[in-house]
Amino acid sequence: MQSNAALEYDYSVAKLFTYTTILFGIIGMLVGTLIAAQLAFPQLNYLIGEYGTFSRLRPLHTDVVVYGFMLSGIWATFYYVGQRVLKVSMAESKFLMFMGKFHFYLYFVGALIAVVTLLLGITTSKEYAEFEWPIDLVVVVIWVSWGISLFGLIGIRREKSLYISMWYYIAAFLGVAMLYLFNNMEVPTYFVSGGIGSIMHSVSMYAGTNDALVQWWFGHNAVGFVFTVAIIAMIYYFLPKESGQAVYSYKLSLLSFWGLMFVYLWAGGHHLIWSTVPDWMQTMGSVFSVVLILPSWGSAINMLLTMKGEWNQLTENPLIKLMVLASTFYMLSTIEGPIQSIKSVNAIAHFTDWIPGHVHDGVLGWVVFMIMAALFHMAPRMFKREIYSKKLIEIQFWIQTTAIVLYFTSMWIAGITQGMMWRAVDEYGNLMYSFIDTVAILHPYYVIRAVSGVLYLAGFLLFAYNMVKTMTSSKAISEEPTNKTPMAA
Repeated sequence: MQSNAALEYDYSVAKLFTYTTILFGIIGMLVGTLIAAQLAFPQLNYLIGEYGTFSRLRPLHTDVVVYGFMLSGIWATFYYVGQRVLKVSMAESKFLMFMGKFHFYLYFVGALIAVVTLLLGITTSKEYAEFEWPIDLVVVVIWVSWGISLFGLIGIRREKSLYISMWYYIAAFLGVAMLYLFNNMEVPTYFVSGGIGSIMHSVSMYAGTNDALVQWWFGHNAVGFVFTVAIIAMIYYFLPKESGQAVYSYKLSLLSFWGLMFVYLWAGGHHLIWSTVPDWMQTMGSVFSVVLILPSWGSAINMLLTMKGEWNQLTENPLIKLMVLASTFYMLSTIEGPIQSIKSVNAIAHFTDWIPGHVHDGVLGWVVFMIMAALFHMAPRMFKREIYSKKLIEIQFWIQTTAIVLYFTSMWIAGITQGMMWRAVDEYGNLMYSFIDTVAILHPYYVIRAVSGVLYLAGFLLFAYNMVKTMTSSKAISEEPTNKTPMAA
């Protein structure tokens, strides 16, 4: 064991996941922009035959962004943050070093296989759980390998107490493990049907309404334990480190943590309001969704109050700007979701474009902004170089913020318009509009969404360029910065 004074962290695994965060971010957002354009201009569906249709590309977009970009970002930050808050280097354990690299390479190969199978149309057709059973088995091994790294580092730590970020990383690991195992219990049809059909195909062990309940228990909580919990782990580390401010209230961070753990798991039923699931279960989903405002806003307010008395940093440091706006979008998204879960509101919102509007102000504003800010903070400390261009971060920030505002406002208007038109009846009780009427009237909003996608992708490409230049050719720094990240003008 090295002495504490001589401790040097090993970022080799964190760097590998940083590369895939950038790669999968570009791919996922490029595909997302294309399918947004396909909704506005349907002829774009036929560019490359069946492989370029919305139905093939939409699950690819979702999974590459969630399980490619987001998970890579989560793991890149974990392999960076974990060592620092636990005061231990991965280089001190050959076993943990091996497991970290095994985790990365198996994940990368698994991700490539997942992309190919989705393009080929091999899918279970379950939201966020499209992978067929052989890939599910690989996912389990990948997840267990992360768990070994996570608990292995904790096991050899020098720091006795676990910082709040580690609590959230542990919750992400345990939560997704439980959800994924139960939701993906499936039977390979080839082995139970006398060799008929594809060996890749499977059917869920649950049927009908039970399958829907388990799926949305998984789907909503996958959002909770990937989009939410793991990103909170990041901001509790990176905002105090970048700003030089202590977390406003450690007690509030713990209170919000346990509130989130208990409440989130019961809110998934709101995806099934006005469906065939029991009414009491729909009501439970609504009630717990509204209660979810408390722990969510507890975390967000704690983050914002961390900057109390230091708001001038917003004008001086673009990384603080990214993280503060991420917290703001988190507050927006976590008030919007509960509002949509109220039964009377859900009667208008369900199945409309307001729902992807809600998802994307959370993903684009909260998740992506936070991951980019984290990687910008990490880069000079991992690569011993200052950020290539502060001005590029400023330009990227405003381009992407404009894109998010265009996206969610166009989808709010489109969604509420849809919901009202679907429900409109004449004096005889007949529907006033056909489905195609709603499609035609929403065309301008779909064009705005496609334009916002182009803008957001352009901003992310600026981020990728800035990161690559930082890694390869920006000015070298001799000492690790303590707080504010060094940037070239």
